[in-house]
Amino acid sequence: MNLIKLLIAVGLVGFLVSLSAYTIETGNVGVERTLGKVNHEEQQQGLRFKLPLLTTALEFSAKEIAVDFNDLTPKAADNLSLMDLDVSVFYRASADRVSELMVKYAGSAVQGDDNAYLPAWGLVVREARSAIYEQVSEIDSLQLHKQREMLQSAVQEELQSRLDRSDPGDFQITRVVVRALNTDPSIEAAIRDAVEAEKRLEAKQVQVEIAKKDAEIEIERAKGIAEANRIINSSLTAEYLQHEVNTALLEFADNGGSVVVIPANMQGFDMILDTNSLRRGNGQGN
Repeated sequence: MNLIKLLIAVGLVGFLVSLSAYTIETGNVGVERTLGKVNHEEQQQGLRFKLPLLTTALEFSAKEIAVDFNDLTPKAADNLSLMDLDVSVFYRASADRVSELMVKYAGSAVQGDDNAYLPAWGLVVREARSAIYEQVSEIDSLQLHKQREMLQSAVQEELQSRLDRSDPGDFQITRVVVRALNTDPSIEAAIRDAVEAEKRLEAKQVQVEIAKKDAEIEIERAKGIAEANRIINSSLTAEYLQHEVNTALLEFADNGGSVVVIPANMQGFDMILDTNSLRRGNGQGN
């Protein structure tokens, strides 16, 4: 009989010990509630003990938490809706403020894949969705593809600002990732047309620059010719012209069958060559 009582007592103690012991995984914290009263001193990782039957312990994640938004259709600044926008928001709650967040946002936490609760999940989801829609509305749909990084930064800053207003220092938005951004097919066609138009404009600008360079080359060539003519004209003295006429007369004298008419007194140094006679002479072998 005494042995039976001893075994029962040992079993009862073991049962109570099993009810009082629990573990907190690395990166998480525990929040204890005894008879409805929350202990605001978060329990750290490792083996912990609580009052059996009277105290419940909830494990919350203090690690980076991902919130995925899929198939969003916000309107851009030009009032055109996106066909599909997928965004992931990553946040972390302060480990020493989890119990306060649990009380303040009761019912907002949800259990994650590892069964740990995600603090203030509903609050973050609500504020993040609003931040995404607001920031998309600041950018034209045709520019969203080019400004994806700017959109990510803007959403992160806006969401951090919203959470800081309600709970200063309790949340950290670690990053925002735009996973997919698909515009309406008509917008996609407009984007392609805009890109093609931009390429054509660039080509025209190149042609204009080439034309300018060609014009500059022609101007420089004309300046060179004008300068050469100026130098030649400045060197055409009466004595030089007389020398050239004398040289020409000597050449005419050697051309048999040619007729050269020279005005009286060589006025104007004008010379007339009888080309018909020259051709006849050439035809006869002279």
